[in-house]
Amino acid sequence: MDGGNQSGDFEFLLIGLSEIPEQQQILFWTFLSMYLVAVVGNVLIILAIGSDSRLHTPMYFFLANLSLTDLFFVTNTIPKMLVNLRSHNKAISYPGCLTQLYFLVSLVALDNLILAVMAYDRYVAICHPLHYVTSMSPKLCLLLLTVCWSLSILYGLIHTLLMTRVTFCGSRKIHYIFCEMYVLLRLACSNTQINHTVLIATGCLIFLTPLGFMVMSYVWIIRAILRIPSASNKYKTFSTCASHLAVVSLFYGTLCMVYLQPLHTYSMKDSVATVMYAVVTPMMNPFIYSLRNKDMHGALGRLLRKPFQRST
Repeated sequence: MDGGNQSGDFEFLLIGLSEIPEQQQILFWTFLSMYLVAVVGNVLIILAIGSDSRLHTPMYFFLANLSLTDLFFVTNTIPKMLVNLRSHNKAISYPGCLTQLYFLVSLVALDNLILAVMAYDRYVAICHPLHYVTSMSPKLCLLLLTVCWSLSILYGLIHTLLMTRVTFCGSRKIHYIFCEMYVLLRLACSNTQINHTVLIATGCLIFLTPLGFMVMSYVWIIRAILRIPSASNKYKTFSTCASHLAVVSLFYGTLCMVYLQPLHTYSMKDSVATVMYAVVTPMMNPFIYSLRNKDMHGALGRLLRKPFQRST
C-alpha cells in the first residue's frame, strides 16, 4: 500500500482472536453474553446509586462514575468486534480506528484516575473519619472528577494526534479485537520514536503516579486498621475498602500483563490479556462492588422491586 494512510479510503482489517468460523461462532456468543452482563451490571449500579439517597456519598458518587466509564469502555470496542465476528467484512476505516483508539486510551486513563480518587476517599474515611464530611465535600468531589475527565481527555488527544503523524504502508491486518496503540505502532513504517517517548512520559504521569498514590494510601489505611483494638471492627473497617482493592488489583494486573513488555515482543498471545482488561474487568466490577456490600444489596433490591410495587 504505497500511499500509506494519506488516502481517504485507507482501512485496517480487525482480524480478532480467530479466523476459524466455528471458533468465531463461539466467540460471538461468549462476548455478546459478557457485553450484556457488563452493560446490565453497570447500568444497575448507576441506577441504584442515583435512586437511593442513602448512597449519595462520595464513595458511591465515584463508584457510579466508574461504572459509567466501564459502560462507555465496553461499548467503544465490543459492538464492533461482534459485528466483525458475524461478517466477512472486517474492515474499519482509518478515522474509525483513530476514534476507537481515542476513546480506548481516554477511558483507560479515566478508569485509572477514578480508582486513585476512590483510594483517597477511603484514606480520608478511615484515617481521618472526623474530618471526612468536610474534607470530601460535594464541591471537592466534583472538582476531583473534573480533573480526572480533563486529564484523560487530554491524554487521549495527545496520543491520537501523534498517531495521525504515523504512516502505514505495509500490512493493514490487526490481529486484535480493536485498534490498540501498541498494535498500530508495530504496523507503522515511519519513525515512531516520538510516540514511544511521549507514551512513556505520559504513562508515568497518568498511570504510575496514581498507582504510587494508591499504594501509599493503602499503607496508611492498613496502619490505621492495625491500630483498631477490636478484631471485628478491624474486619468491618477493612471491608469498606476491600472491593476497591480487588478492582485495583484486577485492573493493574491485567494492564501490566499487556504493557509491561518491550514493543517488539507484543504479539497475538497478548490478545487474551487485552480481553481481560477490556471486557472481563468492566464486567466484574459491578459484582465485586456489590458482592459483600449490604448498602448496595439493599439499593439494588429496592430498585428491582419498584416496577412490581407500582403494578400492585
